[in-house]
Amino acid sequence: MSEIIYITNIQEVIDIHKKTIEISGGGTDGIIDIGLLESTIEHIQNDLYYPTFIEKLTHLFFAANKSHCFQDGNKRIAISLGSIFLLKNGYLEAAHRFLYKMETISYHLAAGRIEKEFLQDIIESLVYEDDYSEEIKLKLLDCISPGENNEW
Repeated sequence: MSEIIYITNIQEVIDIHKKTIEISGGGTDGIIDIGLLESTIEHIQNDLYYPTFIEKLTHLFFAANKSHCFQDGNKRIAISLGSIFLLKNGYLEAAHRFLYKMETISYHLAAGRIEKEFLQDIIESLVYEDDYSEEIKLKLLDCISPGENNEW
């Protein structure tokens, strides 16, 4: 694999957030704690923490979604950052799938129904396969369906 291209400028992240809010239905364009996202951007560049591209992408998405760095749009910025990270690294088809399939995943991740380890499985499937495996589909259905273990 060629060298990974990162999002390294926090201003780029802020600009992506602002644009995401504008084109996705609006919301509050305010920063709560951008330091958490700065830390994430630094950490994914360290192969000791995140040795694979999928682990880096998973952590970027997870942290953007769960850290609440912005007043609004944290789930949306997770999708935008993940897609841009994929595009910067030549994963055009995967970025397309990511944009279309991660909205539901982002919602359920934020709600605590999807754990980080399973998120990584989902992302790996989106990047390297045309569709989720049957195992992932069944586990995803279990995570997002209301019921005994997942009461809403």
